[in-house]
Amino acid sequence: MKRTDLVEHIFEKGSFLCVGLDPDVKKLPLCIKGTDAERVETFCKAIVDATAAYCVAYKPNLAFFESLGADGIAVVERVVSYIKEKHPEQFVIADAKRGDIGNTAALYARTFFETMDFDACTLNPYMGKDSVAPFLEYADKWSIILALTSNPSSSDFEAVKDDKGTPLYERVLRLSRHWGSPVNTMYVVGATQAAYLADIRKIVPRHFLLVPGVGAQGGSLEEVAKYGLIDECGLLVNSSRGIIYASKDSDYAEAAGNAARDLAGQMQNLLKAYAEN
Repeated sequence: MKRTDLVEHIFEKGSFLCVGLDPDVKKLPLCIKGTDAERVETFCKAIVDATAAYCVAYKPNLAFFESLGADGIAVVERVVSYIKEKHPEQFVIADAKRGDIGNTAALYARTFFETMDFDACTLNPYMGKDSVAPFLEYADKWSIILALTSNPSSSDFEAVKDDKGTPLYERVLRLSRHWGSPVNTMYVVGATQAAYLADIRKIVPRHFLLVPGVGAQGGSLEEVAKYGLIDECGLLVNSSRGIIYASKDSDYAEAAGNAARDLAGQMQNLLKAYAEN
């Protein structure tokens, strides 16, 4: 998907919501019957149909599918195909956090961009440019590079400073922004790290940021918008558990739709406020 298409979709809907598809079989509503793989597929497709009117992106987390073995891989392929067929305007992200070099990275890129037809893939840049370059060779596909994540132990490495006082996440941003461009590269910045967004925007003023951590992890949507919004929005804010597990009963899809609608409504107000200022 081209950046212009993504931006257009965001402003048409007045939403920059990304719905994370994290289907833990232990948390699925008991009303969904079948094998674990069948239950996951039914659940994901119902969530997609219920939330598509309010979001602009979906982010299947590969771990939840891979944990089911070959059946789970087949399910995520079918879920992506379902989104592409039923809701083709949606931006679909493989939350895979891959990070390898050479032929291995090229094969990962082929897996997610050709075999599965994702629009983007999350990537770990720890091994350097070689681990990202094969993904950047695909036209209209996106590399989403981990920069400053929302997990409690992110400071173990990401915030460690060198002898010049530069934290590692800042070095990642400054180096990798030249690997691609704002039309094919995004960065993961956790919502719980919103205080750093103003400084991050000085380094990558035009890049999109994928921001997880709003909702169940306690991140503030208002703070993210305050420091992260740009004239082309420049944000995809992800919510997973707060939407997909809004109910554990037979109304789970309806509840997810309502939760997505509420969050999208807040985003619409934030976009309006930004445009007026």
